[in-house]
Amino acid sequence: MTDNNQNIKSELHPRSLHRERYDFKALIRDCPPLSQYVRPNDYGDESVDFFNPDAVRMLNKALLNHHYGINNWEIPSQYLCPPIPGRADYLHYAADILAEENKNKKVPTGKTIKCLDIGVGANCIYPLIGNKVYGWSFLGTDVDPIALKNAQQILNANPSIQPHVQLRLQKNEKDILKGVILEGELIDIVITNPPFHRSMEEAQAGTRRKVENLKRKMVANPVLNFGGKSKELWCEGGEIKFIKTMMLQSVEFGKQCGWFTAIVSKKDNLPYLEQALFNIKATKTKIIQMGQGHKTSRIIAWSFK
Repeated sequence: MTDNNQNIKSELHPRSLHRERYDFKALIRDCPPLSQYVRPNDYGDESVDFFNPDAVRMLNKALLNHHYGINNWEIPSQYLCPPIPGRADYLHYAADILAEENKNKKVPTGKTIKCLDIGVGANCIYPLIGNKVYGWSFLGTDVDPIALKNAQQILNANPSIQPHVQLRLQKNEKDILKGVILEGELIDIVITNPPFHRSMEEAQAGTRRKVENLKRKMVANPVLNFGGKSKELWCEGGEIKFIKTMMLQSVEFGKQCGWFTAIVSKKDNLPYLEQALFNIKATKTKIIQMGQGHKTSRIIAWSFK
């Protein structure tokens, strides 16, 4: 007799649609091209080669269509192809943060809730999932006009979502919040998954370690299975400088934004970021653990309310 609990990904958020193992038959029905990438793994289970960027993109396309009804999701080659379960989890935890503000602790839904996605990317993943699951409105910003153009094409192909998402170019790469939040504009929650490497060399070294750990052999030129342009993977000072800059700029927008949040990939960065929150005199702070497979990350959140 099979224990169904073995098939549950318990580290994912309780509201996640991805806690059960991938149903490849259902995914292929909704996205037939996925079939060419599905093969039995070493355990005899259906799977895809997660080291193949094309297979990962097609799996994402199938997941988005099957679970969220999102059509014509395409991204240019070399742009970041995000893992869907982890991105959905960030939104679920963001919803929990907002729910704690309500007297009835109910998760707020509907277009009156506005979420600012810093670094929306060519994939536009947070607005797509966030609108489908919670009905929220989104403002997505990015420093890359090509990424924004592709994100807009995805939105245009999904007319039920398109009216609820606005895209805005960040013209100054050194700014995070300044230049994109307009005077008098009110935001319920800010989310961002910042570039966490400090250089392209560091990003490549990190990818090499990850692939070698999984394949248990040396890899000379690792392929980024989830892709990613340079601005998506690294920035000067890495995630710690990015988030610290965001924290400093958040002081100016403390009355316009309810909560500010960011993904922290490196646990060792947390003490420095917590000190930065103390320095800016944030009145509420949270650290939320997130797990996905072998990877653990965390959300740092703060408010001036």
